[in-house]
Amino acid sequence: MKKLFTYTPFYYLLFLIIGIIIQFQWNLWTFSFEALFTIFLFLIILLFIFKQRLKIAFSITTILVFILVGISIIAIQNPKNYNNYYFNNYQKESNVILTVKKVLKPGNYYNKYVANVTQVSLEETTGKILLNIQKDSAHISLQVGNQLFLKPEFKELIPPLNPYQFNYKDYLAKQHIYHQIFTNKSQFKKTNNSRFSLIELSATVRRKIQTSLKKYNFSKNEYAVINALLLGQRQEISKQLLQDYTNAGAIHILAISGLHIGILLLILSFLFKPIERFKYGRILKSILIILLLWMFAFIAGLSASVVRAVTMFTFVAIGSSFKKKKIIEHSLISSMFLLLLIKPLFLFDVGFQLSYLAVFGIIWVQPFLYKFWKPKLWLVDNFWRLFTVSVAAQAGILPISLYYFHQFPALFILSNLIIIPFLGGILIGGIIVIILSLFNSLPQFIVDVYSWVISLMNKTVGWVSSQEEFLFKEISMSFIEMIVWYIFIVLAFQFLIHKRIKQLKFFLISIILVQSVYISEVFQRNNKEEFIVFHKSRKNLFGIRNSKELTVYHNLDSSRINSEKSIIGYKVNENIKSKSSLKKPTLLKFKSDTILIVDSLGIYQFKNIKNPIVILQNSPKINLNRLIKKLNPKQIVADGSNYKSYINKWRMTCVKRKTPFHYTGQNGAYILN
Repeated sequence: MKKLFTYTPFYYLLFLIIGIIIQFQWNLWTFSFEALFTIFLFLIILLFIFKQRLKIAFSITTILVFILVGISIIAIQNPKNYNNYYFNNYQKESNVILTVKKVLKPGNYYNKYVANVTQVSLEETTGKILLNIQKDSAHISLQVGNQLFLKPEFKELIPPLNPYQFNYKDYLAKQHIYHQIFTNKSQFKKTNNSRFSLIELSATVRRKIQTSLKKYNFSKNEYAVINALLLGQRQEISKQLLQDYTNAGAIHILAISGLHIGILLLILSFLFKPIERFKYGRILKSILIILLLWMFAFIAGLSASVVRAVTMFTFVAIGSSFKKKKIIEHSLISSMFLLLLIKPLFLFDVGFQLSYLAVFGIIWVQPFLYKFWKPKLWLVDNFWRLFTVSVAAQAGILPISLYYFHQFPALFILSNLIIIPFLGGILIGGIIVIILSLFNSLPQFIVDVYSWVISLMNKTVGWVSSQEEFLFKEISMSFIEMIVWYIFIVLAFQFLIHKRIKQLKFFLISIILVQSVYISEVFQRNNKEEFIVFHKSRKNLFGIRNSKELTVYHNLDSSRINSEKSIIGYKVNENIKSKSSLKKPTLLKFKSDTILIVDSLGIYQFKNIKNPIVILQNSPKINLNRLIKKLNPKQIVADGSNYKSYINKWRMTCVKRKTPFHYTGQNGAYILN
């Protein structure tokens, strides 16, 4: 840890991150070249003035410079801040040209792509959109670089409709994607793309490799894993296989990341070690390794995770060639700083966070764990080293992993001990298979052996995944809890390593901090009451939260309610229990409010009801104007079980009568506190 505090770029990185967060969260500054130049010039002048005279003023100015850098790079890279942003030039019935940039995993009804909007009418434009092409009308799949000519309607991305649901709109916004298009084969025309693109060239090379591999007898799952491991393409992995790797704590194996690049770096370093005997051999060796790593990244599609990993280990390779001390820590900080300068929104990418936290966990925690036992046998020593690396990496990512995924695979160590020692051989074997297949010289016995290895890996992961008693699910972890747990982990290891009074004090403070946060969360949970109408298409789903329990009323199959994602998400994130009932009340009280449920029977004739909250379910055939006149409702809520035509009619009636109207399919779940 001390090594970081003595490395100046660490502080630059810290203030850069602060600037990125400030601009992303609050959008304080709309981009202007003139303002940027003026502010930077002013700060640079201040730096020269204060450098020799006032150290404090110099430090403050330096902090402001890097915070401003973080703010400005977010503003500069946001396409909305430019006049040629596609939506600034779009009008209804405009002709649009799209260029496919990335192929995504298809949904149930649509093939999905990320596309650049390169032209609107006659204006060249910038910006990305989510492209959805209907499956039953598009029998051909688009490829990276394909251009489409169409007259689309740009639609806003849909926000999450239930509490704690995955926010896909926010996820895409972090990639500067703000709209989507729905179309089918008959509504667009493919055109020729005359522009050169590195991404398109990468996709062309990858398609050629995929075509050559398909000539051989790889099963569907084997081919999907090869595609993921070596080409960075996970679209063809089945849901079941993906779930197996997730439950086994081995999902990182299927995504090309620091693990794969690190193993390739070790293998290449071993193979090219004889070059070090020559003059400038270390430098030549590093250049060759870096070139080969970037070639691998190019073939893998230059995806965000691959670029991050190769950038990180490029710094490691460069540092190694100059025999720099503290190489790992400094390489991590330098690579992170460079990546965030180029792509600042990487900061909010889960993969980015997990990768760096895992490596920091390894470099700080693993040496401490490894000292507990030093086996004399080479094989035992290597397994012990791998075991401590796995535990250290898990210590680095455990709080954030629980925060994002709410589960902990206890057998992750077993998965890693079985698979990772052979992953280097699997990667090298896969590269050999690809090269031989491209030259049509791949012997069948190599295909059979490699297929058996991949199949064995899949079966092993499947077996580990099936041990459900070792998979702990639905673990609650709030953002503030995650932060204090990281503080606890860091200070605990600092105390265990140094064993001084000062570290003991900080460690004890961290324990008090963790306890305080938990007491606060329990207090808030025990004093929280809510009435919630969840959105569920074609179904009724609402609940009453009373302290630590949620009572759910629904018309779902009894067997499905326990797996209902909206309920699971709510109770896990709120850390409460739930019970369900098929008997829905017609009238209920919540605090000072009366809630009236009007279903398909259309009954609302009750005495002494004034200003209720009316919940409309199952498309009741009622005269809403008459209901409003009779009950004067405080709020009208329509859930996902109602016909869209009814929704539109009710909304218009409510607008005329100036009655608040809430439709869960558009406004999200209705929550009454």
